[in-house]
Amino acid sequence: MRRVCIIGISGKLGQYMTEHALQRGYQVVGVCRPESMRKLERFGDRITAFPGRTNDRSVVERAVRGCDGILTVLVPWGVEGYATGTAQAVLDFAEPGARLVFSCGWHISRDGRDVYPWRQRLFVAVFGPLARLFRFADLEDQVEACRRVFASETAWTVVRWSDLEEGESEGLPVWSRHVGDPVLASNLTRRTDFALFMVHALTDDSLIREAPAIVSCQSASARAPGGSPGGPSG
Repeated sequence: MRRVCIIGISGKLGQYMTEHALQRGYQVVGVCRPESMRKLERFGDRITAFPGRTNDRSVVERAVRGCDGILTVLVPWGVEGYATGTAQAVLDFAEPGARLVFSCGWHISRDGRDVYPWRQRLFVAVFGPLARLFRFADLEDQVEACRRVFASETAWTVVRWSDLEEGESEGLPVWSRHVGDPVLASNLTRRTDFALFMVHALTDDSLIREAPAIVSCQSASARAPGGSPGGPSG
C-alpha cells in the first residue's frame, strides 16, 4: 500500500483516517467540499486535496487515479442519492485490484442475519422517515449504496460502526459478522479507533468482502469471557 485516497477527508472520521494513514507512511489524497478545505490546513503539504462533492464523478475519478486503497465515508445526506452516487463513482473509477473500504452504520445488513436491539430498530423506524420527510437524510440511500458494493467484484470491505465517542485510542476494535453477537453489546467505539480499523482493513486480507460490525476492544462486552480478541465471530 503506497497511495491512499480518502473520500470525505475533511470530516472528523476523515481527519482521523488521514492521521493514521500518514503514520503508516502512505501518500494521502482526498476529496472534500470546497467550503471544508480550511479544515485540512493543519496537514499542510503532507496531503493533496481535491475540492468537490464526494459524489462528483469527475472529481472522484481524478482523486482515485493511481491509488492502491480508497477509504470512503458513505453519508446519506439529502434525498438525491448522495451515498449511492459516491459509492458508484468509487466502484467505477478505482484502479483494478485496489482495496476499497467503506463506512456505514449498523443498520446495514449484508445477509439479513443481524439481530438489532430495540433502540436501534426504533431509531431507524422514527428517524428514517422524518429525515426523509424534511429532506435531511435518506437511510435507504445508504442501504442502496452498500447493496451495490456487496454486488461488485472489487476487493471491498464495509465497516459498520457502533455508537461513536471522542477520546484517546483504546486500540484496534474487535468485530463480528452480525449485529446481535454478544461481543458487540456495549455498542461504543472511539471515533479514532473506528478510523484505525478502516485504515487497518486496507492491508488485512481476511476482511476482503466482509461487512464487520465493530466495538471497542476495551468495552465490557469485548472483555467479557468468550469475547472475541479481534474477530471474526457471529
